[in-house]
Amino acid sequence: MSEVKLTAATRTEFGKGAARRIRRAAQIPAVLYGHGAEPQHVTLPGHETTRALRHSNVLLGIELDGKVQLAIAKDIQRDPIKDVIEHVDLLVVRKGEKVSVEVNVHVVGESYPGTIHVVETQSILLEAEATALPEYVQVSVEGLTDGTQVRVSDLELPAGATFGGDPETVIVTISTPQASAEDEAAVEEQAAAQSAASAVAAESEED
Repeated sequence: MSEVKLTAATRTEFGKGAARRIRRAAQIPAVLYGHGAEPQHVTLPGHETTRALRHSNVLLGIELDGKVQLAIAKDIQRDPIKDVIEHVDLLVVRKGEKVSVEVNVHVVGESYPGTIHVVETQSILLEAEATALPEYVQVSVEGLTDGTQVRVSDLELPAGATFGGDPETVIVTISTPQASAEDEAAVEEQAAAQSAASAVAAESEED
């Protein structure tokens, strides 16, 4: 995804009361930090910021006092009930440098008929160029059979990205659903009920 530009303003009020006033004004409080500089407390336009942050690892061009700084969102705090953004931590980045980010796993395709796929790892940590961060990593389960495991080492990572963890980490497992004892008992009970109903119906016909 290409760079998204947001115009920020320096924040001079702090505390919960100030944050509420900022949000009532359709803005979002944020802090801009990185590269040894003093953290800059700013406000961001609410609607534009919310829309931009729907995309994981989006590259932001933050314009502040006529100067544009590239940044990525390292932490997004949301209201647990309203699911609105309350605060954003922005890490300043530069072209050419690499940063570590969490990348979501997207499963595509259908495994072998009669099987299901279980996502064991929802996201992985990748190191990639700051100006070309992947939004997600795609994992295909097309035609995979029972017992198959897709590991990090099997993934096709985006160009220039590397995985710093254990390459044997399991991402997806393919399995055949097994009926539980409760399920089997329920099936037997239903069959017995149907058999009893059929017997009653047969007796009624004879009468």
